[in-house]
Amino acid sequence: MNRLDWVLKRLRRRIWFRAGLISAAGILLAALSGLAGRIIPYEFHADLGQDAVGTILQILASSMLAVTTFSLTAMVTAYGSATQLATPRATQLMREDPTSQNALSTFLGAFVFSIVGIIGLQTGIYGSQGRVVLFAGTLALVAVVVATLLRWIDHITAFGRMSDVIDRVEDAAARSMAAFARDPQQGGRPAVAVPDAARRLHGERVGYVSHVDVPGLCRVAADADLVLHVQAVPGTLVHPARPLLCVEGRVDDAVAARLTDAFTIERHRAFDHDPRLGVIALAEIASRALAPATNDPGTAIEVMNALLRVFLTLSPAGEDERNADGRVELPPVHVARPSIEDFIGDAFEPILREGVAEVEVSIRLSKTLAALHQALPQARSATAAYARRLQENVDRRQDDPRARGVFEAAHAASWGAPSTARA
Repeated sequence: MNRLDWVLKRLRRRIWFRAGLISAAGILLAALSGLAGRIIPYEFHADLGQDAVGTILQILASSMLAVTTFSLTAMVTAYGSATQLATPRATQLMREDPTSQNALSTFLGAFVFSIVGIIGLQTGIYGSQGRVVLFAGTLALVAVVVATLLRWIDHITAFGRMSDVIDRVEDAAARSMAAFARDPQQGGRPAVAVPDAARRLHGERVGYVSHVDVPGLCRVAADADLVLHVQAVPGTLVHPARPLLCVEGRVDDAVAARLTDAFTIERHRAFDHDPRLGVIALAEIASRALAPATNDPGTAIEVMNALLRVFLTLSPAGEDERNADGRVELPPVHVARPSIEDFIGDAFEPILREGVAEVEVSIRLSKTLAALHQALPQARSATAAYARRLQENVDRRQDDPRARGVFEAAHAASWGAPSTARA
């Protein structure tokens, strides 16, 4: 994805963007009501209640201000609940929730419409025809507000709860993992060994890479006849001493600036192009649930189910098999990628560390690793290694002989032997 498309995609998710559009629409509707009244040739002589439009707008303005304040308070409370119960990484997903954004934007837009309508009535810009048009628009707006409020009431009852947070993180992780599975190199070539003579280009900022404009790098490589090796993929922490990419070929300062500008560096990681972040956030939820102060093994089991679904979005085919056709047509931009060992470690290391004392968590972890072992050939070495570590940790840290025996039976059923897990 090029930078412009990525920026526009992120812009559409911002709450101020949607609220601004709907508020502008409210201002436009209120302002055009007077103009429409002058254009309509038919004169309304019947009493449709249009004289009461001022009172309705005053009621709407006062109530929408209160509802907007309440909705914003409820959203902030849900953010805090998700931070304390699950993981702070989930709050960026909750801020982008379209239902809450639509509700808050609709209430704010109704408030702005009411204020503009009241101003127009007091200044006399509406004639008798304009009052009728304004009255019709007000009735339509009331219907929209009622429908939005009903949907918001249903949504707020689950917004920010543990199951809601897990679902949101799982969906974000699955989307990012599916995009990674479709194109691990983001349109470039697989990474190769970097020649010693290649020039290292560094950035000036300290932060996480949130986006790499690979199409832009491809254009620069074609224009300057370069071979590029991207070292900092989304999710990588970079600083002035860590190279963003390595370049084979002659590079002047202008070309070097174009190459480094293709990397967007921010203070925090983002889910869009960073499949590891979704996996890490799910693992953090499980780790917090397994902490002694929380002791919620059921949540950890739900997280492992979510992790299994996320990993199953990966193709069972190997990377070379997927990229065999048409590789020679790819641009000379080699892009590094996370390994399956990185993903498995991010997902199960915290659970393995925290959860072996709970026999039900250990059993589900064994079954999850076995399922991945069977479904993803490229993950067999990593899953088998974690299965062996799991059995060793249970043998060493599980004091209850009965619980240890229950685990060994379940582990043997999943892996075929009580003490081995072969790749």
